[in-house]
This record gives sequence, C-alpha cells and structure tokens, in this order.
Amino acid sequence: MAGLMSMDIPALEALMHDLGEPRFRAKQVFSWLARGERPEGMTNLPGPLREKLASLPFGGARIYKKFVSLKDETIKYLYELEDGNLVEGVLMRYHYGNTLCISTQIGCKMGCAFCASTLDGCVRDLEAGEMLGFVACARRDVLPQEGHERSVTNVVLMGSGEPLDNYDNTLAFLRLVSAKDGMNISPRNISLSTCGLVEKMERLAREAPHVTLSVSLHAPNDAIRNELMPVNRAYGVARVIEAARRYAEATGRRVVFEYALAEGVNSEQRHAVELAGRLRGVNCHVNLIPLNPVKERRLAGVARERAHRFAGWLAERGISATVRREMGTDIEGACGQLRRRVLQDEPEGDA
Repeated sequence: MAGLMSMDIPALEALMHDLGEPRFRAKQVFSWLARGERPEGMTNLPGPLREKLASLPFGGARIYKKFVSLKDETIKYLYELEDGNLVEGVLMRYHYGNTLCISTQIGCKMGCAFCASTLDGCVRDLEAGEMLGFVACARRDVLPQEGHERSVTNVVLMGSGEPLDNYDNTLAFLRLVSAKDGMNISPRNISLSTCGLVEKMERLAREAPHVTLSVSLHAPNDAIRNELMPVNRAYGVARVIEAARRYAEATGRRVVFEYALAEGVNSEQRHAVELAGRLRGVNCHVNLIPLNPVKERRLAGVARERAHRFAGWLAERGISATVRREMGTDIEGACGQLRRRVLQDEPEGDA
C-alpha cells in the first residue's frame, strides 16, 4: 500500500469507503497531508478515524539537518525518510519568491562525470508522497516572503536523481503538488530537469505540458557529451535537442538547456559557436553554470568572467543565455555533496 502522502483525493475517497467513513473526509485528509500533517494532528477528524489513519503507512519526510548560508540565506536541507534514508533539498531565495529544489531518487544511476549524486549509485526511487513531504517540510520551516501567500512559490526537480527515470512517481508528485485542494502550486512554477530520456520527454509533453522542461546538455557534440554523460550513448546530442524542440512546439513553452562549463572541456569559443549552431531555431534559453567543484571528480569549473564571455558568444549568434547565480556555496549547495559527507562522517545507526 502506498503511504498516505502519496494518495490523491480519489485514492483517499476509496480508502474512506474501505474504512467505513463518509466520502467528504477525503478532502479533509488531503488538505492536512498537503501541510505534511500526520494523522494525530488532523484535529477536525474524529478520534477513531485518526487512529485508523495512524495505523497506515505515512510515507513522508522530516528535516534531519538544516544549514543556512551566511552569504545569501540559501537553506540546505537533509531530509530523513521513514526507512532511514537521507535525501537533500535546497531552498533558494529570489525576488519573486522562494524556490525549493528537490530530489526524485536517492542517489542517481546516470553516472555524470561532474555530479556527486551518482558517486554511490542509486539506492531507490522516491515515492510521490516523499517528494511532497519535502515541500511540506520547507513550507512549515520558513515564512512567506513579503507579498507572497506561500513560503514555497516555485519547485524545481533538479536535485539527486533523474526525474524521468522515476517517471510514474514524478508525474504523481506533479499532480499532487499542483492540486487545487492541496498545495496548489501552479505547474508553470515547476521546472523538471532531465538528462534527456527522449521517450519520457515525449510522454511528459502529453501528460504535464505546463511544466518547464530543463535539459542537461553540457556539450555541443557527442564526443564531449559521451565523456561527461554516459546516457549520451543511448540518447545523442542531436536526438535530445530534437526532442526538446518537439516539446517546445507541443507545449508552447520555452525549453531551458543547462550547460555546466568545465575548464578545458566545453568552455571555449569554438564550443559556443557549435552549440549555437545546434540550437538555432529551437525555442530555448541556455543556463550556463560554472561547474561546482566535487573533490572526487577531476573536472574544474571556469571563472564567472569566462562564463559571461561564453554567454556573449551565444548571444552574438542569436541564442538567449544567462549565467546561473551562485547560491549556497558555503553550505555545499550542489546536489549530492552534503548527503555523501554526512553518511561518511556519521557511523551507521547514529541520529
């Protein structure tokens, strides 16, 4: 049985029927779950129903550790799941509201050469309710910014894991987090990042067309991308860009290409020229990322000045590009780093 946090209203209505409870209780329970509340705290429910719900799997998360950046107030969360696994999340503060970056898997199997999340492989997929629990925890932990009703206004699925490799749970999460009787976060305020699983990108265009799609490209050609991203051997650059083009055309939404700049690998003018040629005619934006250092990896990032120069080379050729703002660098803001350090530092069984 799925945990309560993974249940939508129809599933909760079926549960209420099985428990001999009136149908309207489902919406009440769903409203509480959107706040991450456990059955014991659902105060408008009768005691016997709360007891029945408390006996069922919950499937949420709690904040295990929290680190706040002294530079920009970015918050790094380490969430604990009910099976004891730890997963990271990051809350970033912008002028338009707070954006929460969440994970979709514990670890990752994609094997990208610049990422800490994949160093220990993929432990398991996250359930939809666990992802929802990350958002609920952050909403309870921080206050809304001035002029906003919600403390979390935007969600990005860019943490550990490949969202489209956990497609069914990811889609279920998107529906839960945007439900009007729940958190009601607009799909237009949600971004999903993929390594480029083409068939799943095509499904996403049909089943979640209002979500912003970000594609981790990181190279202008197959030779470089093969070295950086093993997935490229299955889904080459041309095929991924064509899938992104179709997504933009089908949904009417601009696709974002993520491009981490590594010194001596993909950051020269000739790479920008080749990339611009590849992207010409695609409704897209390029998000340039000076690579975050990962001590287990040999790749080095470029200076921000070089990144801005790369953006200029793209702009000269008609490609929209910006350099991502650095956030949380003093609290290991890059995905996978904090979890790995904590697991290495704390003996198994320590809380």
